[in-house]
Amino acid sequence: MKIRPARSFRGTFQMPGDKSITHRAFLFGALAHGVTTIEGASAGDDCTSTRRCLSALGVRFESDSPGLITVTGGRPLSRPIAALDCGNSGTTLRLLMGVLAGSGFESELAGDESLNRRPMERVARPLREMGAQIETTNGLPPVRVAGAKLRGASLTPEAASAQIKSAILLAALQAEGKTIVREPISTRDHTERMIERFGGRIERQGSEVSLEGPQALRGARVVIPGDPSSAAPFVVAALLRPDSEVTIEGVLLNPHRVRYLDILREMGADIETTVTSEADAEPAGRIVARSSALHGVSIAPADVPAVVDELPILAVAGAMGEGRFEVRGASELRVKESDRIASMVEGLTLLGADIEELADGFRVAGGRPLRGAPVRSHGDHRIAMALSVAALAAEGETEVAGAEAVSISLPSFFPELERGAGR
Repeated sequence: MKIRPARSFRGTFQMPGDKSITHRAFLFGALAHGVTTIEGASAGDDCTSTRRCLSALGVRFESDSPGLITVTGGRPLSRPIAALDCGNSGTTLRLLMGVLAGSGFESELAGDESLNRRPMERVARPLREMGAQIETTNGLPPVRVAGAKLRGASLTPEAASAQIKSAILLAALQAEGKTIVREPISTRDHTERMIERFGGRIERQGSEVSLEGPQALRGARVVIPGDPSSAAPFVVAALLRPDSEVTIEGVLLNPHRVRYLDILREMGADIETTVTSEADAEPAGRIVARSSALHGVSIAPADVPAVVDELPILAVAGAMGEGRFEVRGASELRVKESDRIASMVEGLTLLGADIEELADGFRVAGGRPLRGAPVRSHGDHRIAMALSVAALAAEGETEVAGAEAVSISLPSFFPELERGAGR
């Protein structure tokens, strides 16, 4: 994709359904008794992978009207006839490990070349403590799960990860007795909210959650707000260009998911948020962002889990601001769809930024003008989006190789980016 600089960035945008909530709505709809209706689900490749895997397990999905999906669940999952293809979606693979841990049959989970390089023992280990029989391939996919009788356990995951916590809680719904999860740092709580939405019982206190199993869930109606992570590139594009303003309507405003807005405000950003709905226990509303003079900040390790998806686009904001922008404690970025630390350092360096790679993050000396250059996404949707926004603020044309990766979460990204760019 070739991108030219923009004089300004303006418009009103509606993001597709939140990816994290869509994954969970599909999974809980499959497990719950009765019919679940899902409105506004993400159509990105990752969520399609979850739906495809569940269909292979015997779950029935129907789409009789635009934007509405019904899931008929509650029946025992059936043994798949082939390995479950999770595509590029780590969420799909890791959460299904929890679902299948108590299934009563054997299954295999794998993905594309990128996913098959991502660590899975961090999920497998706590599930084994619950009695699960899980075998990884030298810590990586393919992952083989032999469904077993599960028991509750008291667990402390080795990393602050909503995917690990969610896999444990999905297994705990099938386990005998109480399961307690103590996170080192609180992570996004969509699974906890979804359990309650589907009639389950869960207790939460600080960074500890507990659940008494087994529990039967019932079908529900789920309305999925817009994805705030997909909104982040449009927000930053408006901040970086003069005479700019964007409005994002109907977007998820769960505090665990919009910490990046707080960090941008700390950097001097003019951003307003308004909650207009709290349907389905998830707050949603409006984000308005305007042209701003930014300055660098240091992102502490404790904040990283809440902004891990937005760190690439925050690096772009840091490169265009004044002063030093630094991220530490973000080694999790090394095991995403790409090594996001190395990918962003490479891309921003090629565009002329002064950025230094650290073992667990990066440091940017902001304020240097950017210039167009050939850059690579490394097959990573967040990298493709972040470098494309940087290109809007660069002098000359930028070519992003592997730009098609945006289809993983936001297939409409480039048409929407072009719509907002004033030239």
